[in-house]
Amino acid sequence: MEPGKEDRCGWAMESLKRAMRWDEERFGLEYDLDVFNIVAVSDFNMGAMENKGLNIFNDKLVLARPDTASDGDYASIESVIAHEYFHNWTGDRVTCRDWFQLCLKEGLTVFRDQEFTGDVRMGPVERIITARLLKTHQFPEDAGPLAHPVRPASYIEINNFYTSTVYEKGAEVCRMLQTLLGRDAFRKGIDLYFERHDGEAATVEDFVAAMADASGRDLTQFMRWYTQSGTPELACSLDYDPHKKIARLKVSQVVPPTPGQTSKEPMHIPLKVGLIGANGAELPLNIDGEVLPDGLLEVTEREQVFEFHDVPVQPTPSLLRDFSAPVRLTTSLDSDQIEFLMMHDSDPFNRWQAAQTYATNLMTAAARNGFDKGPVTGKEAVRLAQALAATVRDETLGAAYRAEALKLPSESDIARELGRNVDTDAVLHARNALRAKIGETIGETLTEIYGAATPQGEFSPDPESAGLRALRNAALDLLTATETQDAIDRTLRHYRDASNMTDAIMALSMLSHVQSPVRDEVLADFYQCWQDEPLVLDKWFAVQARAVRPDSVETVRGLLAHPKFSLKNPNRVRALIGSFAQANPSGFNRGDGEGYRFLAEQALEIDRFNPHVAARLLGAFESWYTLEPKRQAHAKAALESLAGQELSTDSYEIVTKTLGGA
Repeated sequence: MEPGKEDRCGWAMESLKRAMRWDEERFGLEYDLDVFNIVAVSDFNMGAMENKGLNIFNDKLVLARPDTASDGDYASIESVIAHEYFHNWTGDRVTCRDWFQLCLKEGLTVFRDQEFTGDVRMGPVERIITARLLKTHQFPEDAGPLAHPVRPASYIEINNFYTSTVYEKGAEVCRMLQTLLGRDAFRKGIDLYFERHDGEAATVEDFVAAMADASGRDLTQFMRWYTQSGTPELACSLDYDPHKKIARLKVSQVVPPTPGQTSKEPMHIPLKVGLIGANGAELPLNIDGEVLPDGLLEVTEREQVFEFHDVPVQPTPSLLRDFSAPVRLTTSLDSDQIEFLMMHDSDPFNRWQAAQTYATNLMTAAARNGFDKGPVTGKEAVRLAQALAATVRDETLGAAYRAEALKLPSESDIARELGRNVDTDAVLHARNALRAKIGETIGETLTEIYGAATPQGEFSPDPESAGLRALRNAALDLLTATETQDAIDRTLRHYRDASNMTDAIMALSMLSHVQSPVRDEVLADFYQCWQDEPLVLDKWFAVQARAVRPDSVETVRGLLAHPKFSLKNPNRVRALIGSFAQANPSGFNRGDGEGYRFLAEQALEIDRFNPHVAARLLGAFESWYTLEPKRQAHAKAALESLAGQELSTDSYEIVTKTLGGA
């Protein structure tokens, strides 16, 4: 670590101590050396690296102070510090036999750090965050030309193995094992795995065999999660016989074809369900005379029917509770039933998911109709807004959870649901219209929440205080979406009054989208304050790269010439070029193709001296084939121009696979 930043290391140290204690209590795993060393490096291609006894971190994942780090930064530091420490057992003491087993250490360790975060923070909220990230990053990977199994069968460049499928989907596979076996049996499996393989280089088969032997379960079919690529699709429908008091849940599954795998076998899928009565009460799940205490069904065939007996009234099904498997779910629920789940589902994840589904249905319908605002400004939008208002007024739910409820599906989420012929301008227009309608409809409630959700006392990164800030900022964001002068003035005051980086950067981000002189004013002020703080300045670059504006390509291109920007600095490149390509869909996918040409030019330049970063940037092209024809043509032309250049093996693999898989 660079001298003079010692005052920013306290949170990382506290996080390490919490992680050590948690691993001892949860998995009985103790650290085996006398000293644990952490090194913070400012110029680093990766987030962190788990060398035995000497973990190396990008300094953004170590250094934190209230005025320089946001709540998101604090949470990331806590999670990644824990992740790299947990590698001491799952990665170092038991390592991988070969690179093809990478998910054995990364997927398992991501699962462990997610469990840690869920225990030290608010579990349901962390599950929502995890699922959202999986759907945003891994689902498109599974559906595109770069699809590969959790345990890939081949590679050209090993750097390209570090994917969302290996990490995040690999973690979901471990979570499904815990769900299927139960927490106690899963712990016995972990214990047996370490007993057998401590000090060895293991395989996925070794890990699953330990789980099978400890639990007495046959996990042969489950192994397909490691070998078959693609996101399974579940279609569920419920029929009710009021005379026999029987509810029949029909479930069908299909795993779509992916590059190199055109024919798939049925997966072993844990499907957690609930039945909810008209009064909102949970109904017993009676199958074959036995009550399912946890609502866990095991889907193993292409088509199955589960019969629930003694169901007194027509139920509303709550399906895939706690996101029990990384699948795409299709149901026969209508808008009234989805709204009912928004109000009454006792499963926190599914209550949140119901609102996401309702909003997604409105926005995809609007996006398919081009610039027709109908579905996102009419009575159904009002119903959604009123349901959200009821949720955010319910203080029993916790501030962090209510904050998540106010966050609408992203542009990428909508594009993923559309699947084909995506017009990113129409997607953006639909989302902005719905955000504005919600802000207008429940403005009074949002204003009350904004005023009430203010943490008291000095700044603290603890989950409760962070949750209050998140709720306050989420309410402010929807109010700002109306773009009234009062709303803009309120957000400007929020920026000026901010006593911490969380509030300052959130207000800056909100104002970066508005067509007002205020935008330039706050960007200039922020730069003046933080121009000598590299990690904070990264945020300034990223905010402008993500700003939804017609001139976003020109803005980002202009910032390349800024005296504080350098293509040789990985953090700065990710902040500016990475944020633009991966977090500004309408800008990157601009109709004239300029966003694609910009990324291709910059990636080619970076590839000459940093192939790893260049290849990661080029991943932004992975869904080009889902766009409408005009954008498809522009994206394909940019990729073909790259394919004709002399590329590193890192970038060559990404470009050729992306082109060839369409």
